[in-house]
Amino acid sequence: MYFYQGRVEEIQLDHQGRAAAWISCPKEAIPAPGQYLLAFSPVDQETPLGIPVFCSEISNRGFLSIPPIPRSWEPGTSLELRGSLGHGFKLPRDLQRLGLISLDSTITYLLPLAIQAIQNDCSVALFADGPLPPLPSALEAHPLSASPEAVRWADYLAIGLKLESLPALRTRLDLGTRDQLACPAQALILACMPCSGLAEFGACAAPARRGWKMTCKDGPVFDLGTLEW
Repeated sequence: MYFYQGRVEEIQLDHQGRAAAWISCPKEAIPAPGQYLLAFSPVDQETPLGIPVFCSEISNRGFLSIPPIPRSWEPGTSLELRGSLGHGFKLPRDLQRLGLISLDSTITYLLPLAIQAIQNDCSVALFADGPLPPLPSALEAHPLSASPEAVRWADYLAIGLKLESLPALRTRLDLGTRDQLACPAQALILACMPCSGLAEFGACAAPARRGWKMTCKDGPVFDLGTLEW
């Protein structure tokens, strides 16, 4: 567990008009794809426990957060950062074809992983609906209805979805109740994480093959085979 000092440098609207923050911080504080920081401002009375902050872009001085951010944040706001927290994505060393499947407007959570794979000369295809943010030219985009093709094409799948969408994932992928994926897959589960791993409230509990897993601590990224879906 590490603590860092950060600062809001700029407020930026994303492709859906939501506010995000460019946060300056030490390089080692930047969360890996799928991981998060707990960020809070000492003068913020609305969110005294802080909020989970994920990374969508990286710069030489810090990173761009994924919305939403507290309304009180503005350029110059000092932040205290704790993390990185949780488990992130782990790309196979021999990866050649990465399939990204975005449910529930989770595209920005997957883009850092796409950039990492492209930099390693991997082919990357995104399957998603709705408004798309600016995408790397090497990233192929397809509608979510074509996601069963990703299951057949990719040698690794990264999926983003909300916790309540997990029971419908097999239908989305056109899989039967006993069908198994032909390649490794991990899922980033978005859930309400009020304690960020501090207290195990249970609000973010995900159904697993052996009991329940806390998204804030055991996730947010899970090997799909460990979940009940």
